[in-house]
Amino acid sequence: MAKKSPRARLFVALDLPQDVRTGVVDWQQTALADPALRIVRPEALHITLVFLGYQAEKEAKAIAKVAFATDAEAPAVELQADPVGVPPGKRPRLIALGANSEETVALQAGVEERLVEAGFYEPEKRPFWPHVTVARVKPEAPKSRKPALIRTEPHPLPEHMFRFFRPTRLVLFKSHLRRSGAEYEPMAELELPTAHDDQETER
Repeated sequence: MAKKSPRARLFVALDLPQDVRTGVVDWQQTALADPALRIVRPEALHITLVFLGYQAEKEAKAIAKVAFATDAEAPAVELQADPVGVPPGKRPRLIALGANSEETVALQAGVEERLVEAGFYEPEKRPFWPHVTVARVKPEAPKSRKPALIRTEPHPLPEHMFRFFRPTRLVLFKSHLRRSGAEYEPMAELELPTAHDDQETER
C-alpha cells in the first residue's frame, strides 16, 4: 500500500516590506502592553489572502503555480490607525490592524478564484477582510478556551505609519503549530511587479 503524502497547513499571503515590518514591531512594544496579549513575532506579520487548511504536502508546488498565475502588480496598502479586536467585544481572540486596499481585495479574489477552479479551496462565506494580525489573546486560565479580558486598550499607530506601501512578495506559507505559537515556513514565493519597476523596464 502506497504511503499517503504528509499533510501541511497552507496559506497564501502578502509579506510585509521590511520597513513596514520594523515600524509595526516598534509600535507593538509600546502599544500592546496588556499582559493578556501575546505579540505576534516579526517574521509572522503578513496579510493572509487565502487560508487553505490541511493539504497534501506534495501538492504545494501545484498550489503555488495556480495561486501565482497572475499578472497583477503589487497592491497599494495603507494600515488603519486603530487596532481592532476580533471578534468585537470585551474578549476578542486576536488584535489586528485593518489594511485599506481595494487592490489587495482584487488580488485576493483572483487567487481565490483560481484555487477554487483547481479544486484546492472552498471559499469562505464571510467577505475577505485584509488585515495584519499583531497579537493573540492568551486564555483566561490554563486549558481554558475562553480568552482573557483585555484591560488596557491598544494604542493607535503613530502618524509616520500613515502612508501607502506596496508588499511585493506573494508567498505560499506552511504553518507549524507550536506551543509558543504558530511558525510559518515559506514554501514558494512570487515577486509582484510595481508600476515603478515597469517604468524602469521600458527605459
